[in-house]
Amino acid sequence: MKKLILVVTLVVSTLTFAQERSRKGEKLTPEQQTELQVKKMTLELDLDAKQQKELKAILLEQAQKREVKIAEIKAKREKEEKLSADERFEMKNKMLDNQIEHKAQMKKILNEEQFKKWEEKQENRKEKMSERKQKGSEKRKKGQPVEK
Repeated sequence: MKKLILVVTLVVSTLTFAQERSRKGEKLTPEQQTELQVKKMTLELDLDAKQQKELKAILLEQAQKREVKIAEIKAKREKEEKLSADERFEMKNKMLDNQIEHKAQMKKILNEEQFKKWEEKQENRKEKMSERKQKGSEKRKKGQPVEK
């Protein structure tokens, strides 16, 4: 009887913990994300009003495209469809094209000093992401849960 109570308690506590982690709150709209991103970049790069306006248009367009792409990926996951090698290549190729286009747009909007700062920030982000990715793969190998 004691073992049964212990097992039930463990199961209930595990379920409630799992439910708490899955609820992360409401997501921001693409417009809200863009507004915050522009303000943050204004503080970091000392943007003027014209640059803010141009940047806001570009970032809003990107955020909307990203939302559509995320929805497509979620739909495929729900259907449990795997991407073929050609689809994966096409997706990565398109992503790199978008990055090249974004970098060119940023170069037009920002002055040399701002662009240099922006590139440094981008490089730091990439490094942090690769570190997180490495930590996650190490934890998966050890069988530990991965934190997000």
